[in-house]
Formats: sequence, structure tokens, C-alpha cells
Amino acid sequence: MNGLPAATPSHDLAPGASAAPAGAGLALARLPQLHAVFQPIVQADNGEILGYEALIRGPVGSPWAAPEALFRLAQGVAATIALEIHAARTALAAWRRLDLPGKLFLNFSPLTLRRLLADRGRLMAALVEAGIAPSRLVIEVTEQTPIGDAASFGVAMSVLRELGMQYALDDFGTGHANLDLLAHLSPHFIKIDKSLVRGIASCSRRLEILRGLLRMMSAFGGRVIAEGIEDEEELAVIRDLGVTGAQGYYVGRPVAQPAAQAALHVRQALASRHIAVFPQMVRSGWSGITAGRLLRPAPTVSPATSNDAVLRTFQDQPELQAVAVVNDEGRPLAIIGRQAFIDRYAAPFHRELYGKKACIAMANREPACFDQRASLEEMAQILSGENTRSLADGFVITDHGRHIGLGTGADLIRAITEVRMEAARYANPLTFLPGNIPLNQHIERLIEAASEFHACYVDLNHFKPFNDKYGYWKGDEMLKGAAAILAEACGPARDFLGHVGGDDFLVLYQSGDWSERMRGAIDRFNEAARAMYAPADRAAGGMHGEDRHGRAVFFPPVSMAVGVVCVSGDGVAGLQRLGSQHIGAAAAAAKREAKRSPTGMAVLDFLALAATLPA
Repeated sequence: MNGLPAATPSHDLAPGASAAPAGAGLALARLPQLHAVFQPIVQADNGEILGYEALIRGPVGSPWAAPEALFRLAQGVAATIALEIHAARTALAAWRRLDLPGKLFLNFSPLTLRRLLADRGRLMAALVEAGIAPSRLVIEVTEQTPIGDAASFGVAMSVLRELGMQYALDDFGTGHANLDLLAHLSPHFIKIDKSLVRGIASCSRRLEILRGLLRMMSAFGGRVIAEGIEDEEELAVIRDLGVTGAQGYYVGRPVAQPAAQAALHVRQALASRHIAVFPQMVRSGWSGITAGRLLRPAPTVSPATSNDAVLRTFQDQPELQAVAVVNDEGRPLAIIGRQAFIDRYAAPFHRELYGKKACIAMANREPACFDQRASLEEMAQILSGENTRSLADGFVITDHGRHIGLGTGADLIRAITEVRMEAARYANPLTFLPGNIPLNQHIERLIEAASEFHACYVDLNHFKPFNDKYGYWKGDEMLKGAAAILAEACGPARDFLGHVGGDDFLVLYQSGDWSERMRGAIDRFNEAARAMYAPADRAAGGMHGEDRHGRAVFFPPVSMAVGVVCVSGDGVAGLQRLGSQHIGAAAAAAKREAKRSPTGMAVLDFLALAATLPA
């Protein structure tokens, strides 16, 4: 919301309507002259007007120009209700004169709505009578007053549907506009607060929150409007996410006489085939896996159980890797690993000396214990700890301190490896650039939008000999330097940079000056790469090393090669027909040409390559 909740005078609503609430007269008597302004809300998919939000202002330049100052004039519940209704009538009167398209979004606090919707909405019907068709009215629930009991408020709001009106939750994501209210109301719209929209073009967390809200509203059958749109990049992101409506200063400021269509720059931005570059979430490699997911049921023994009895337990259950020693309350005291235990029994006279003795004497009394809710990251700490025996013996899994099962070191290592491999598909662990999955998703979006683009496959010539001679640390520094230079060569709102793996990168350009950007990146990288060599190698113009067959070879300095695939015109349609998988094959073919080029760049047309690609 960007102003006062819209309303009309509480006195003289319509023939037969009730008078203003008691106590409201003093506030209205000294109320300054109000006027309405209207802020456009555009449909993000086509740039047409969805509607206008009505906002109330006091006299320009007066102490009451801001809506907050107006509300301070209303003292008490009755005066607040009267002020809101007075403001609503002011907005409705102005709306009738303007004859604007779309819907009118009219703001009310929960306090006022409860009054207007009592008695089957008689006062609400009288308020809007002859002012606007009910189907064109969207009532916004604001936060001027607390909502109170959500269930009873939901019952009250259901009257709006009976009157043929729609309603929206304003400033969703802050204050009272919470999930509980959403569940009780099932609104036609939610308006996402500007605090969640601001900077969404560069903040992956805000983008993921909005994605979640879109999925949730789709399940409810409602639509989402994003408030606070400040620039073209934010508008492009919410369009590509599938948000229904956009509102904010970039779309249009509140004015007394708004245009009947969206501003030209807004329509052009929404009609553009350039897709937004979604900010990528950097994944740590950890997931929602907990100790409970690794739990294996296992028997327990008491501290007094003999070693011979433990041996029989292992012999009877060949798959059992360990047993926990627990006290009478089920709390773990120690753990006995299968392999170490059986190895000791193989020693001469071990059974005779220790078989009848209590198992606790030879058990590991410092077992690793995890609550079943412990995260994979917490469990992984034992890998870097001093107690490596925990990996061999396994670990105890508990629930509020009591044994419920065991986990094995092998299962823990396997889980860590799997989630890190999965994370690497989303983000390269060295450069933190998007990996193969985000790259493929962006290519699919480019194809779906029929957007022209240039796919630049970047490879580093002679990187392996450099890495072999100077070491992986220097090699990693070179890769991170290449990533930084390529990032500088990208327009963050239009160009997508990903790290395919090793010394291979892929840039998906929508910028028209892609060639200058990429040639500049090649020059900057080549100069920086030469500076990483030892003085003697720089003076010699390269270094001696061995090729893949072990033969002595002289290698020039590492340089950047870029194979470019142009996807434009008929190439876009060809790619839609063939599928995104052909981009990778085409870019690889262009890269091979680039590695043979003296300039380090080869530019090929996708249609020319398409015929040579495997089906």
C-alpha cells in the first residue's frame, strides 16, 4: 500500500444508510479537503492495465498532505472508521469522473471492513452503489488496524464474494498479512510488499521467496501483484516469474488523472523478448538430510553384557556393523564396532581371557552421538575432527538423548558426496558460478521466449601444463581470475555466465555489444595469464612440459579461446524445433574452431551448424 485506505464519508452514505459512527463528527468537522490519486497496476504478461490503486492525499504543501498525518486527525475507533469511509467516497467520486479501464483497488482496514460487512454487507453495498460495478472493485485489506481473529474475519470477508467483489491482501510478507490469514481468506490477489520485491533482480533469496508464493497462490487459485517496482530489471524478473501484476514508481506514480494505458517504456520492457537473468542461489552443498535419514535399527547391550554375548550377536546378524552400550534409561554409554571387536577375538587366548568379562571394558566410551534431527553439516564435522574412530565404528542416533539406532561412517560419507555432487551441478564450488542445471534452465527460457542470443563457449588453451607445473593452487587462482574477467564482460540484467567445469565456461549473451565485451575479456585474460608465469618462462615465451603422451613439448602461455554460436532469426525457430541439447554440441564445435583461430575466437551460425549435429 502507498497511501491512505480509500473510503467515503460516513455520514449520508446513501438513502437509508446509517449515519457516521458516534464520535466521528469532531474529526470530520476539522478534516482538510481530500483528493484522490490513482497508481496504475499493469498486467505483466502483456502490458495492459489491470487496474489502479486509489490513494488519498490532503492539500498539497499542507501538514496533512501525507496520509499518515491525516490518520493522526482521527482519534478513536469511530473517527478512524469515519475517516476511511470518507476517503473511500472521495476516491469513488473521482473514479466515476475519470472513466478509467480495469479494476479499482480500494483500501480498507480490518476494523472498518468488519463494520461495512456486517448485516450481509448492507453498508458496503450502499457505499459503492452507482459508483462502480461490483465486479470491477477489489477491496484491499490494509494494516491500519489489527485483524484480530482470522477465522471470524474470513467469514466477514466472504460477504464480498456474495456482493460480486474481489479482495486482496496488501503488503503481504510483513506484519499481519501472514500465512494464517491467507489460509482463512483465500484472497483473489496478494500484493507482495515492496521490501520483498526491491532488488529482486540481484537477490536470489527474494526471488526464491516470490517463487514459493507464486506456487502457493496457484494452489489457492489466486494471483500475485508485485509492489515497489523501481526499474526495468525488477519488472523483467517479475514478468518472467509469472507474476500477474506490477505496481511501483517505474510503472507509474500516483496522479490525479492517470493515463488509460501503461507508459511506453513499460509496454516496451514487457514486450521485449530479452529474458531476465535470474540471480542464482549459491548452494553450500548441504541439504535437508538429517541423522534420522541415515538411521539403521540395531540392538543394544548393557554395560554388564559379556564379550561372548556380543560376539554371538555379531555372528547372528552378519549385516550388523556395531552395537551401542546403553544404560537402563536407554542413554548411550559406548559403542562397539564389529570389525575391531572381531579382530581382537582373533588374537591368541582372547576368548579365554576376556570372553566372560563385561563388554564395557573394551568398548569405545566416546561414541559420536547425534540427535535424529541433526543436520548433515553437523554430522560431517566428525570428518575433520580428531576422533576418526567414529567413522569406523559408526555413530549413535538418539531422540532426546535416548538410543533409537545407529548410523555408519560409509552412509555418512556417501550422503555427503551425493549432496556435494548435486550442489556442483547448480554452482561450481571453486568460482560459485552457476553450473550445468541453471545453464540448461536459462537456455530453455531463451528458447521458450524466442529470444535471439549468442552462446559463447570459453576454453583455456594449455591450462593443464600450467596446472601441472605450477600446482593446483595457482591453477585455481587462474580459473577464478578467468571467472572474474568474464563476469565483468557480462551485463548482469541480460547476460548469463556459467561454469561448465574445469577450465570451460559458457556465456549466454543477449547484449548487442557481445563481441566487444568478449574480445575485451580475451585480451584482459591473456595479459593476466602471462603475468602468472615465472620470469624465466615469461622471457622464453612459454614453458617446457609433457603432452598427454609423455612427450616433451614447449607450451605457449595459457590463452582464452571462445567459440560463438549465433542464434538469431530462423536459428531461433530451428533451435525450438531441435531442442536445447543442440546448443552444447554447437558451442563445442565452435570452440574447436576457436582453438585453431589466431584471434582466439570463432563465430558460427547455429543454422549452418545444425545440419552437422547428431540428431
